[in-house]
Amino acid sequence: MSKTTVKDVSTESEPERVAATEPRTVGGSRAFAILLLITGAAGLLAAWVITADKFKLLEAKVAGTSYTPGCSLNPVVSCGSVMESKQAAAFGFPNPMLGLVCYGIVICVAMSLLTRAAFPRWYWLTFNFGTLFGVSFCTWLQYQSLYEINALCLWCSLAWVATITMFWYVTSFNIRNGFLPAPGWLKSFFGEFTWIVPVLHIGIIGMLVLTRWWDFWTS
Repeated sequence: MSKTTVKDVSTESEPERVAATEPRTVGGSRAFAILLLITGAAGLLAAWVITADKFKLLEAKVAGTSYTPGCSLNPVVSCGSVMESKQAAAFGFPNPMLGLVCYGIVICVAMSLLTRAAFPRWYWLTFNFGTLFGVSFCTWLQYQSLYEINALCLWCSLAWVATITMFWYVTSFNIRNGFLPAPGWLKSFFGEFTWIVPVLHIGIIGMLVLTRWWDFWTS
């Protein structure tokens, strides 16, 4: 009798062991998916327009003519100056071509979440690393734009805002779901006030832009 009992208990606990060893998968809320969709689409739009203008600039050079992008409004807001700089091809090809791929991936993730797809920890951490690379690259471009190129590209600025927003919301998602280690107070903060961090981040960049060309804006 006792042997039968032991056998039964062992058999009943086997599914629990299997479930415990399977990786936990998590899906995002509809609001989170829509935010990724909007920021991904905004970044993709910016990358597309910059890429198209870049090709027009190259075509004009070959033809021996000149081309002025529509967003070149004045000496400061000058997309053409940014596009023709060496920093605009940091990896040996136009930067926006990288954006066409990366923002497209973000849109794919957003669409998957809208269909209630769920992903394991490694997937979310990989996605978070991708957004970290994006926001780090944007930070470098911001410095180059403000203090080396001395010009501002409006479409680049749109891509910066989109990348910063998606990075902080993806990071918040991973912290709140325990995929990134964090103290309880930080989880609680991101659970209620995630929006504060990207707003502050974007606000700091806005202040840097304002102070960098203060004389121009106020003249």
